[in-house]
Amino acid sequence: MTKSVKKRVLYNLNFLKSIGYNYHEIIEINNKELSSDSLPNNFNELKSLVENCYLCELSKSRKHALFGEGNQNASLMLITDEPTATEDELKSHYAGKNGEQLTKMIENVLPLKKEDIYITSLVKCKSLNGMNASHFSSCNAYLFKEIELVNPKLIVTLGEKAYNFLCSDVVPFNQIRGQFINYKTYSVLPTFSVSYLLRNPSSKKEAYYDMLKIKSTLESN
Repeated sequence: MTKSVKKRVLYNLNFLKSIGYNYHEIIEINNKELSSDSLPNNFNELKSLVENCYLCELSKSRKHALFGEGNQNASLMLITDEPTATEDELKSHYAGKNGEQLTKMIENVLPLKKEDIYITSLVKCKSLNGMNASHFSSCNAYLFKEIELVNPKLIVTLGEKAYNFLCSDVVPFNQIRGQFINYKTYSVLPTFSVSYLLRNPSSKKEAYYDMLKIKSTLESN
C-alpha cells in the first residue's frame, strides 16, 4: 500500500469516525498472529471480530467467516478443520451432507441434541486448496478464546488435521483415534471427520464406539 493510498484510507476512516461510526478497540498483532489474551471475553464481540477478519489469504476465498455455534456453556465441544463449501455458502456448521451425518451421530448416540453442544473449526474461512499451518497460526487465537469461554468437559476433534493442529501432535492418527488425550486442562478425544466417514462408511462402526465413549464421559460425574 503506497503512502498516498494510506493517507486516503486514514482520511476516510477519520471522516466516518467524525460522523458517528465506531470501531473495535485496537488488537495487538505480533508477526501477523493474534493473541487470545487480547481478544474480548464476550461471544458477540468475538464473533464480530471473526466475521470482519482479513488476517490471512483465506479471507479472499470465503463467502462467510464461520464462527462457532451452539450452547456457549456446553459440556461437549466439537472441532472440525475448516468449513466446507456448503457450510461457507449457508453459514452453518450443520449444512449439507456433512451436517446431516453429524446431526445423526450426535442425536442417535449421545444424550444430547445438536443445540446442546458447541461446534467450531480450526480456521473460520473455507480454503481453496486446503488449510495449512500458516492459516492456523493466523487464526488459532480465535479458537483458543472459544475454548476458554466455553470451558467444555470434553473436546472432540473431528479428523486427523483437527487433532494434529490443535494439540501440536504428530502421532499417527490411527494410533491416537478414540483415545483420551490431555490437552492443557482439557480432555480431548480424536475421532474421524464426517467427510471421511461419508467416503469410508466401513469406518462408521469404529466411529460409533468412539461416540459411546463420549456418551459415557458426558454421563459420568
